[in-house]
Amino acid sequence: MPAPIRIDFFAIVILLGVVQGVLLGGLFLTGTRAKTVSNRMMGWTMLAFSAAILEVFLCYSNYQFQFLWTDNFAEPTNFLLALLPYFFGYTRLHGRLPKGWRWHLIPFVFWCVYSVFWQFQSFDYKYNSYISAWHPELPYRPFTFWLPEDPLYLRDYVNDLTLVSMAVYMVLSLKEIYGAFKKNDTTLFTLQRVVPLTQLRNFNLLIFLFPIVFVVVKLNYKQDLGDYILGSLTTFYIYLTSYLLINHSVLFKVESSGAEIKKKYEKSSLSDDYGETILQKLQTYLKEEKPYLENDITLPKLAQRLSVSQHHLSQVLNDRLNQSFFDLMATYRVEEAKRLLADKALSHLKIDEIAERVGYNSTSAFHTAFKRITGKTPAQFRANN
Repeated sequence: MPAPIRIDFFAIVILLGVVQGVLLGGLFLTGTRAKTVSNRMMGWTMLAFSAAILEVFLCYSNYQFQFLWTDNFAEPTNFLLALLPYFFGYTRLHGRLPKGWRWHLIPFVFWCVYSVFWQFQSFDYKYNSYISAWHPELPYRPFTFWLPEDPLYLRDYVNDLTLVSMAVYMVLSLKEIYGAFKKNDTTLFTLQRVVPLTQLRNFNLLIFLFPIVFVVVKLNYKQDLGDYILGSLTTFYIYLTSYLLINHSVLFKVESSGAEIKKKYEKSSLSDDYGETILQKLQTYLKEEKPYLENDITLPKLAQRLSVSQHHLSQVLNDRLNQSFFDLMATYRVEEAKRLLADKALSHLKIDEIAERVGYNSTSAFHTAFKRITGKTPAQFRANN
């Protein structure tokens, strides 16, 4: 083999990312999680990330010499690296894919078809392709083209096209998240926790680092020699997703899809305008009267106080907030608990006393809800604040 196998820290990190990404992809695309369209989008995101960094691992470790047939096999995924996270964010906010979503896949599909011109070439061609990017010090082999390599002269611009794709979908992602915050009467960079918007915002802000690192790497490394850095960053995203999943992040909550909700309420008499009126009344009442602090509050009681039907209120919660009544109460109770836990003047209060103050009869139920929403136990949150 022209170069020895290289297994170092970066190779191990990237390989672990490949394995974890495939496992996560399978997890999101099977079982009850697959019933939620946003989870399916995250599953495909993980698989696309895994394919991209698998190619980096093969090239960086020099295993590519043994698998020349895989040369540049993941190049089409360049056009999914920002598109799929955008699809995930959109479906998490709206419960469905954007209209005309298939059109967004055209660059990816086109590049898959266009890759035929360099995939159906001799091993000598693929050998030269690999060493030109990763081992420019090695001599080339003579070869004959089986097909025109790049008939449209596009491959020299693949990095530029990738950056354009990233920029477009990151702007679209930011637009959707900004609109969601505005709809909730909060600013994009609020420090207040707004479920699930703040987690979605923070996740996307980390994704926004990718094009910056991409540009820095491509400007400072010839060919693909710095791609191991991009592979390591992608691995970080994969493990961040694992962390959020393990900590019961609301981003990956199993819930009814938009189609299922629509079917459930297809015979409802609730109009869009009336639904918006109910939502505004609900948010005002929650802010001013704080009914969530009552340990015996129920959906029928809340509907009666708002002078709306229980069915319509439930539909508004599902359609417009993507929450059940119990999720809504838990969200507001945990926010109140965070305020009390951070108040130094109330540091003498025990955790179970705070649980009771915010409307919980059961301390264990309070702990479960608090950990699910914040990722920390009440004691950990108090210690850090």
